[in-house]
Amino acid sequence: MKIPQLAGTLLIAFTTVTLFANCTSDTNKKGEKTKTALSASGDSSAVAVTDTTRKPIDTAKYNALMLKLAHGDTTGRWPVKPQPYPLPGAILPYKRIVAYYGNIYSKRMGALGEYAPKEMLSRLDAEVKKWEKADPSTPVQPALHYIAVVAQGDGGKDGKHRFRMPDKQIDSVLAISRMRKNMIVFLDIQVSLSNIRTELPLLEKYLKMPNVHLGIDPEFSMKDGVKPGKRIGTYDAADINYCSQYLADLVKKYNLPPKVFTVHRFTKKMVTNYKNIKLRPEVQMVMHMDGWGEPELKKGTYRHFIFSEPVEFTGFKLFYKNDLKKAPNRMMTPEELLKLVPIPVYIQYQ
Repeated sequence: MKIPQLAGTLLIAFTTVTLFANCTSDTNKKGEKTKTALSASGDSSAVAVTDTTRKPIDTAKYNALMLKLAHGDTTGRWPVKPQPYPLPGAILPYKRIVAYYGNIYSKRMGALGEYAPKEMLSRLDAEVKKWEKADPSTPVQPALHYIAVVAQGDGGKDGKHRFRMPDKQIDSVLAISRMRKNMIVFLDIQVSLSNIRTELPLLEKYLKMPNVHLGIDPEFSMKDGVKPGKRIGTYDAADINYCSQYLADLVKKYNLPPKVFTVHRFTKKMVTNYKNIKLRPEVQMVMHMDGWGEPELKKGTYRHFIFSEPVEFTGFKLFYKNDLKKAPNRMMTPEELLKLVPIPVYIQYQ
């Protein structure tokens, strides 16, 4: 069995591109538009979706928290509108997710696999405390973000250059998550020369669990057939909509709370046709800034490709090693990230 190898992520400088948001709301089976949380004026006239087993969404609180995340944005991009209210039981924006990322086969792919479980969780606890101190008004939701399908240099038997983690490894991550109260788990997919429509359904038995969420990585979606790591891959809005519809169907079928769905991004071409991305009450979409480098470079990437192409929520990755390679040779702090526009509500450490 090959040990999966993750190609290094490259963060580069980009020119500014002016774009305008036009995210669409979903429609129900009758073709009626989903009620929206925020109108064009920022006011609410919607009714929260009811759920017999969970407390209904407090729409006033939801709107207030979304405005807080917008952090005074004056461009009209944030908060995104229109957008649907989430179903009851939603994590965002009520909590900030703080996650450790990696794969337990490799110490090189992130903190999740670099340390033994008890030490890893202790380190994650320390990061959670930093965020609680920096923003006492926002509870922290700890998470493990596990790469369940890994792009690799070896083509494998089918030549798809991806390695699917065996169930016993995913089960191990779930067992580790139970060492902390109410911890959630993300399963991340790097399709390589395969495709998301093939790989996503294979994880359904885990994704139908209420504590398991999804991440996809366009960097390793090699639609042109080039081996992963040779160039940066891409997903279109159609791919992202496929995933969110798949998750929404699971939520409805199994009466689950909304799923959090993260999409890695640090270049323009990694996500195409973002205006066509559909928002759904069953799924909370996070566009996740996944580039590494010095603080000013990371902030520029966030500004160009996350701020300027709004979808719903935002995330930000911090690298324990790669972010230290260039001066000032340090990671960004929670206090610095809380100054961003919009404020990221999903934080990942690798």
